[in-house]
Amino acid sequence: MGNMKKRILLAMADGFEEIEAIAPADILRRAGYEVILAGVTGLEVTGAHDIVVKCDQMIEELDTNFDAIILPGGGLGAKNLADSWALNEKLLMIANNGAIVAAICAAPAVVLYPAGLLEGRKAVCYPGSEVNAPNFEFGEERVCVDGNLITSRGPGCAMEFGLAIVEKLSGRELATTLKERMLIK
Repeated sequence: MGNMKKRILLAMADGFEEIEAIAPADILRRAGYEVILAGVTGLEVTGAHDIVVKCDQMIEELDTNFDAIILPGGGLGAKNLADSWALNEKLLMIANNGAIVAAICAAPAVVLYPAGLLEGRKAVCYPGSEVNAPNFEFGEERVCVDGNLITSRGPGCAMEFGLAIVEKLSGRELATTLKERMLIK
């Protein structure tokens, strides 16, 4: 796995879809990565289903030296991410460093599209979220990997999404091992 622990920024805003944030965070920590839950709307964020999560740090306090950035969905959560100047600044800088940009549910359409990160790429999003990205043609697979861009459709895809990020960062062997240990079909 190399001598440097991989660093992942997971952006957390009020209204986030809990499974889409926690499942990948859990899988990535099992993979041995440093996963920083970055608060965008506050240090404590309330999910779409009223589950409160305490973040590790505020997004403004973080550098941009990350191997990946993850954006969970949830209609309001994705809107809160898109509305954050600090999040968009970090997102673009991390993307420009060639790191993995991973977004699920509404986030590909609501956050990545306006940031210009879907141009010339293949991506998927939650059914119905396409209206937020009028000039983009989304695919229909559960998880879509296009180079360093990983997108996924919704809560039911969150574990596959997390495993796809592990596979991209560390290869299929580690992803397969985690999948088997966690009894994921």
